[in-house]
Amino acid sequence: MPSLTLPECPRYISPPATKEELEFANLTIIDLSNVHTPEGRQELYPKLRDALRTQGFVYAINHGYTQAQRDRIFDIANAFFTLVPPDEMKTYTGNIEKDGYYFGYKGRQIWKLDEENRVFDQIEQYGLHRDVTKLPHPQAVRPFLPELDAFARHNHFNVLHPILRLIALSLELPEEALVEKHTFDGKGETAGWSLFSFISSYVDRHICSQVYEIVSYTRSKEEEEKSKNVWLKGHTGIQLFFLCVLVCLSRIDFGSISILWSQPVGGLQIQAPDGGWKWVRHIDNALVINTGDMMGFLTGGYYKPTIHRVVQPPKDQREYERLGTFYFSLTDDNVRLLPCVESPVLQRVGIERQRPDEDAPLSEVWRKARTVTYGVVDLKKGMERDVEEEVVEGIVVKHYN
Repeated sequence: MPSLTLPECPRYISPPATKEELEFANLTIIDLSNVHTPEGRQELYPKLRDALRTQGFVYAINHGYTQAQRDRIFDIANAFFTLVPPDEMKTYTGNIEKDGYYFGYKGRQIWKLDEENRVFDQIEQYGLHRDVTKLPHPQAVRPFLPELDAFARHNHFNVLHPILRLIALSLELPEEALVEKHTFDGKGETAGWSLFSFISSYVDRHICSQVYEIVSYTRSKEEEEKSKNVWLKGHTGIQLFFLCVLVCLSRIDFGSISILWSQPVGGLQIQAPDGGWKWVRHIDNALVINTGDMMGFLTGGYYKPTIHRVVQPPKDQREYERLGTFYFSLTDDNVRLLPCVESPVLQRVGIERQRPDEDAPLSEVWRKARTVTYGVVDLKKGMERDVEEEVVEGIVVKHYN
C-alpha cells in the first residue's frame, strides 16, 4: 500500500491581510459545487457570463480543495525558493527566449518595466509543465511531485474544465466544445501551474498550463518612483500558467483561463470600465479566475482578455513575502485560434476578428511568440494614454503602464 505519510516540508506562514482602506473591486462569486448537475450548470452560466463580460474576473469557491490542502500547496511552493541552493537553481534555469516557454527558474532583471529609465523586474519564478514528470526538477522538491501532479490535475479537471463548460453553455455550444481544446495529455507546453513568491516590491512565482514559481524582491525607492510602483505592466490574459506566487500580472496571460489561488498580500488590480484601477480582495481558499487572449480569439471578442496589473502592496504589507499559486491554461498546441462561428450567440451579436480566419495563428505559434517577446522587445507608444504596443504575429498587443 502507498504510504499515507506526506514528505516533510517546512510550513509557510501566510502574512495577515491588509487593514488599509482600499478601493476593492466587487467581484461575483461562483460556487463550483453546483457544476456537477445539468440544473446547477444552467443556473451558473448566466452569472459567470455576465461577470466575465463586465469585469473579466470572478471568485470561485467550493472548488474541492480544503483549506489544509491549499496550505500544503503553499508550503511546497515556498520550498522551490527556500530549500534549493542557488547553484542548483542555476542548473534548472530555463532559456525563455530560446524555448518559448517558462519552464524552470527565471532570474531577476530580465523584463523591462520602464525602458527609458532602465528599470527591470525583480521577479524570480519557477515554471512546471502540467505533466510534472515532463522535465527534471531540483532534488529538494522531487518528493513533492506526486502532490504537485494531483494539484495540476485538480486545477485542470475540477476547475478549468467546469469553467469551460459554463462558457460553452453561455455560447449555446455543446458543453465539451472548449474542453476538447484543452486536454491534459495533448501536445502542448501550456496548461499547467505556477508557484510565485514576492517580497514587498514583488517576489513572484508562477505556473501556466505549465507550473511556475516566482519570487519578487523589494526594490529601491528610486526604482519604485521610476516605475510608478508598477511591478508588471497592465496586460491582458495572455501569458501564465498554473501554480504561482505572483509579483505583477500585468503581462502574463496570453492563454485562455487563468486560475489564481487567493493569497493575502495585495497587489493585483483590475481596470474598471471608467479606466481606473481597483484592488482584488483576498478571500480565504478562494480562486480568482480571469479570461485571457486565447479566449478572446475563440469567442470572437465576446469574452475579451481582462486588463490587469500587479503593483506595490499596501503600506502595511510591504515587508512581507508574497507567495501564490496559479494555473494558467492554454489551448492545445495544434488548436487554431479561430472564433467558434457555430455559436448561435456569436452569430447574433457579431464576431470580432483580429486576423482573417485563414491567417489565424496556431496556439503553439502564439504561445512562443508572446513568451519570447514579453519584457524584452522595445515597445512603441500607443494611441491611448499610458499604453505601449508591440505587434505579435500581425496582431497588436497592448501593455498598460
